[in-house]
Amino acid sequence: MEKIEIIRSKILDAESLDRKLAYWRFKEQKIVFTNGCFDLIHLGHIDYLAKAADFGNILFVGLNTDNSVRKLKGIHRPINNQEARAMALASLSFVTAVMLFDQDTPYELIKKVQPDILVKGADYAPEKIVGYDIVKAKNGEIITISLTEGYSTTAIEEKIRNLQR
Repeated sequence: MEKIEIIRSKILDAESLDRKLAYWRFKEQKIVFTNGCFDLIHLGHIDYLAKAADFGNILFVGLNTDNSVRKLKGIHRPINNQEARAMALASLSFVTAVMLFDQDTPYELIKKVQPDILVKGADYAPEKIVGYDIVKAKNGEIITISLTEGYSTTAIEEKIRNLQR
């Protein structure tokens, strides 16, 4: 299989999700779930995702669709479309799987995946993290990770806008 096909195979649809979940559960893999827009992959994202991956065997990333990013961030976002964002995430060696979700939150996807560990940035209180109730009900862990200072897509976008002035 060519490298690009390996990357594409990490982007799941509903059918491939069911197969992967069955396999991971059979192998008793510890599934770590996180989510976000991941519009422009930067050092902050790399650091965060690498640290999240260290908590288990499988790093599953729920990725907001273009439509849901616009609802969250405004009409000027996303900068990269969902296919480009999914491919960028899937190309990272420590990301096992990526799946798009179109809802305002990844709650339904978390309910389907039933992760052992739910990870978000430390800017969230654990009890306020979407899916907290699902993961806690199965005696899973909620982990927050400190974000890398000085890195955000919004800051990068602003820097680019300032260069154009």
